[in-house]
Amino acid sequence: MADGTHHHDHGGLFPSHAPVARIRTAFFLTLVILLVEVAGGLISHSLALMSDAGHVLTDIAAIGLAWFALLQGEKPADINMTFGYYRSGVLAAFINGILLILIMLTILWEAYRRFQNPQPVHGTWMFVSAAVGLGLNLYLALGMRREENINVKSAVLHMFGDAAASAGVIIGGVLILLTKWYVIDPVLSVLIAALIAAGAWSIVKQAMLILMEGVPVGIDFQGVVDELKEIPCIFNVHDLHIWSITSGKNALSCHIVCDGEMTVQQSQVLLRDIEHRLAHHNINHVTVQVENRDHNHNDSPFCSDRPFRCRP
Repeated sequence: MADGTHHHDHGGLFPSHAPVARIRTAFFLTLVILLVEVAGGLISHSLALMSDAGHVLTDIAAIGLAWFALLQGEKPADINMTFGYYRSGVLAAFINGILLILIMLTILWEAYRRFQNPQPVHGTWMFVSAAVGLGLNLYLALGMRREENINVKSAVLHMFGDAAASAGVIIGGVLILLTKWYVIDPVLSVLIAALIAAGAWSIVKQAMLILMEGVPVGIDFQGVVDELKEIPCIFNVHDLHIWSITSGKNALSCHIVCDGEMTVQQSQVLLRDIEHRLAHHNINHVTVQVENRDHNHNDSPFCSDRPFRCRP
């Protein structure tokens, strides 16, 4: 039996030119948006504007996590954290997602109260504060939309989403100025709460999948098995595991059954072939154990829970 452990990077999740400075700038400008909308919401008594400020918190969470993940990605692995510190960002994402769901529930409760007793709202302040949010979000999103880093892409999507919410608040402010229909405010709040819920649930679901070491979204487990079995000198694949170290950084380990006469040099050529094939499945960290055909191995790609061996 031979072991082969290899790493194939094709650029990696956190390349050396990662835009840390631009993410840092985006974080602080988004913080300005939050402060402006909170102040405008308090002055105008607009729940919709306060709800949009809650939605801005999802942007701050996304941008902050992207910034944090970029910084953590620069820390080397050590004897305690052999995969590095990527999972710290995932854990933070899970906690933030839960907090955002609580914010959404608070907004819905206040909207329910305002439906029963509509409050006067100053549409001018709604308009001005939301316009600041719309302008800065579009500036940030358009400036970073071409970045390839997966965390930055996620943050940019949050910015575009908040720009849309701010546009809705602006329209609401204009309608309130023209019609004095104050019920528009809680209606907008409910719609923005739905946006917050969708974003928060997406964050929680993705974080849970990574923490539970599930197969990453977009990777076809059976497709990977079939790809490996297509290699002529591989007779079977078992004990196959595919998981994410962090978002976009995927890993695989497996046992492959080959001819026992294979030389070490031949096994190295085979392992390079496996690495290149799996890179096209967005799997960059690969660990393969090679076994001969006489080894008592499992016919299923899944590993049993028996110690030291898989199902016969």
